[in-house]
Amino acid sequence: MQARELMDQIEAYAPKALAWERDPIGLQLGDPNQEIHTVMTALDVRPEVVDEAIVRGVDFIFAHHPMMFHAPKNLDLSDPQNAMYAKLIEHHIVVYAAHTNLDATYPGMNDWLAEDLMITNNVRPLLPNADGKTGIGRIGELAEPITVTEYAQLVKETFQVAHVRVIANDMTQKIQRIAVLGGDGGDEYLQAQAQGADAFVTADVYYHTGHDMLAHHLVTIDPDHHMEANAKPRMATLVKKWQNSNGWQLTDVFPSETNTDPYTYI
Repeated sequence: MQARELMDQIEAYAPKALAWERDPIGLQLGDPNQEIHTVMTALDVRPEVVDEAIVRGVDFIFAHHPMMFHAPKNLDLSDPQNAMYAKLIEHHIVVYAAHTNLDATYPGMNDWLAEDLMITNNVRPLLPNADGKTGIGRIGELAEPITVTEYAQLVKETFQVAHVRVIANDMTQKIQRIAVLGGDGGDEYLQAQAQGADAFVTADVYYHTGHDMLAHHLVTIDPDHHMEANAKPRMATLVKKWQNSNGWQLTDVFPSETNTDPYTYI
């Protein structure tokens, strides 16, 4: 099959129109007419991920985070990022990214996060689009109230991180209505509170924003941006489903095993 067949299917599932305006989604590198056989899903496209792809014979990387947030100004191959691009070209690996469009679609990234975080009742978009079904973030209820401490522990275990950052005036407070926004969602905390959220799960919360959250008495739990790695197996499952329904002749589809979290907690 050609790479464009998979690209078209991704865009049918997570339309580009759902993406934020400046989000550099879509084909990142490669020839859409190239024949592909082995697909790897990834959160980030980093040199170590590309090395994994080469070893495992991958010719299509379906990534969540765009590879080129900042366009290269030259092709100096002593730069690790440029060297990575050269490796991808040398090994004929097509790279495609679905970011905020995958976040917003239904069911998409934020639905997967809500599912993992036990947000099961009355779930709807936090920042809805006109259709009321798609949009960034999700908000809903846990089956039963739980303390901040207990829920923070659940978040920590769910995303398999050493620590989570908790912003709360009272760790014993019971919470039930939870908002979640994958990635950097700190700027949206007032929308979460306006919709009645007891707590907000998001990443990359800025120091002074944390103070504002405390002042507004909104519990916030930050497990770090790598929380979105939960998308990798779901994205692979989607590709396998499309393969079965379309009769694609793919040799293998699998999630990357490389941990791209840049942080080490000690």
